[in-house]
Amino acid sequence: MTRLQQSRTSRLTLPSLAVAAAIAVTAGVVAAAPDAQTAEPTPKLSLIAASTSVTLDSWKEEPGVYLDLGTYLTSENGALELKVTRKSYKDPVVAAQILRDGKKTRTKALPAGLVKDFTGLPDFTRITLTDAAGAKVLETTEAFCPNNASGRVRPDAPANSKYPESCPTNPFTLGSVWGVENGWASNTYAGYYTKPVQLAAGTYTAEIGVTEKYRKLFGIADKPQTVKVVVRERSWEDSAGSAARGAAKSTASGHDAHAQHNAHAQHGGHAQHDAHARHGAAADAPAPGAATSGAGTSFNAGHGPYPSAPPALPWALKRKSLGRQAVTAAEPGDGPGQTDGSRQAPGALPNAKRPTGKASVPDVPKPDLRSLPAYGITVSDGYEEVPGRDYLAFSANVWNAGPAKLVVDGFRSPGKEVMDAYQYFYDADGKQVGYTPTGGMEWDPRPGHEHWHFLDFASYRLLSADQKETVRSGKEAFCLANTDAVDYTVKNASWHPGNTDLSTACGSENSISVREVLDVGSGDTYTQDLPGQSFDITDLPNGTYYIQVLANPENRLKETDHGNNSALREVVLGGEKGARTVTVPPHHLVDAN
Repeated sequence: MTRLQQSRTSRLTLPSLAVAAAIAVTAGVVAAAPDAQTAEPTPKLSLIAASTSVTLDSWKEEPGVYLDLGTYLTSENGALELKVTRKSYKDPVVAAQILRDGKKTRTKALPAGLVKDFTGLPDFTRITLTDAAGAKVLETTEAFCPNNASGRVRPDAPANSKYPESCPTNPFTLGSVWGVENGWASNTYAGYYTKPVQLAAGTYTAEIGVTEKYRKLFGIADKPQTVKVVVRERSWEDSAGSAARGAAKSTASGHDAHAQHNAHAQHGGHAQHDAHARHGAAADAPAPGAATSGAGTSFNAGHGPYPSAPPALPWALKRKSLGRQAVTAAEPGDGPGQTDGSRQAPGALPNAKRPTGKASVPDVPKPDLRSLPAYGITVSDGYEEVPGRDYLAFSANVWNAGPAKLVVDGFRSPGKEVMDAYQYFYDADGKQVGYTPTGGMEWDPRPGHEHWHFLDFASYRLLSADQKETVRSGKEAFCLANTDAVDYTVKNASWHPGNTDLSTACGSENSISVREVLDVGSGDTYTQDLPGQSFDITDLPNGTYYIQVLANPENRLKETDHGNNSALREVVLGGEKGARTVTVPPHHLVDAN
């Protein structure tokens, strides 16, 4: 897997301790409240600005400015915590505020229809820009993901936020938890969830305020923040060195990936072929904005098709100017003590030796593998590897509803090409109490893969209208990674799973053993866009079909329920050979392809 692409203009320069201190100084007015620990147990929320001025770049080759204005929502007297769920895809998304007072917990339902998906609170901030002459040039609203870029506003706040690092983007997400930790601040910048605005180079004044419905709902004071905005026009050609131009262009592709969010998932061609070769690297390109803004990638660094949600990056990281020399970003996670959310999640270490003793499946909690309906569905020519053929490409996700994580170790015998795989079981205290053989793992040597695949984890089939198998995908081996937060409200859900990227989850060619984990609440998305993975529909008649995503097809893995492993997504094929079309009806209330 390639390294995460970097921002074109910014660099991570301070360790997290210095970051926390900078945040505390910046938000000193908030941190100084003497009665913060004794007031009523309702979180006190405030909008603050990290700086009185910001400089934003508009690139000639990619016009548009992303409004990372450096405003943050702070939470004192407790954390802002929201639970967002839907009972099924037939039911709307609902949200509730969780209020904690010691051991007491109460739930406050938010107004019906306020939240429509899992990407954040819509229309949370209102931004008004005026030019140097005082004329209004822009008025817009932006959504707010409470899990966005965050940091402490006072030194006695918890050292780490317990909340997830992002708001999920998978259209079939079932549950999420959003939160601003007590004594922390979260960036209100919407990251790649928003679109760039067209602004000429010059100086502007931005007024940022929380919209009235949220002020009333959460008791936020009506105190808009004012920030001076300097827009400068730049060009890739102005940057020194080919490396700088490459970094700028790669970031631009990330901007385009967001601006064409759905188009990207549905678009065929060689660009997407390259993305597959990198297991979604292009689809996972950086969000618009500087690395210090929290708009970079960290979660979902896996198999596409959607870009990652913003991680929890400290917002007080300072930029280091190198004049006209290009500034390249440090590798996310570099440096001792850096816990800024940009790290690559560490891979879980396998047992040092293969298990001994009698295999057993004890009566302890087990994983529950479930499939999400297919999405990102499009017709492709298979990148013309076989001219004249039509293929149905799609993305599929298998997730773990718990209450136990799926843990599979692979052990290699000298000279053998397939590892022996074992599933492990744990008691309520986390002690390993059993294991069972569960097939094998094989090395995938193809460029962009080059990792160990667990065999028979899932299968994909195209069914006819009467739900009989018509075509089967050749893809059944997978490297397991926690790429998507599917439902963080289920029992024992891990809000900070490991193994979220392929570089840490899947081993190397010379590995003697590998551990692959699918944590509770998370799923693994794979995009099936190559011939042999996608469905060859060249000679299929037009009509209605179903894409079936089937988890654990041979029942080799032990789980709590084998009856919920299948998910179907209706598709309607049309057109003529060489120009086939696909129509994807809504899946109940989810109208997303």
